Amino acid sequence: MLRLLTRLKLDEKGAVTIDWVVLTAAIIGLSLALIAAIAGGATDTSTGVGARLSKQTLLAW
Repeated sequence: MLRLLTRLKLDEKGAVTIDWVVLTAAIIGLSLALIAAIAGGATDTSTGVGARLSKQTLLAW
């Protein structure tokens, strides 16, 4: 049993996969945080533009 645990401890075949999973999760988490931070400002800006355009009048030729 001790030999099996020692061999399992020294085996690093899945270490790279775990690194990539952690890095990918970090990138996705940061991307979601960035989207959440930008979404509020983009919504406010588009609402302001829409209000400004709705006040404009068009000239008929």
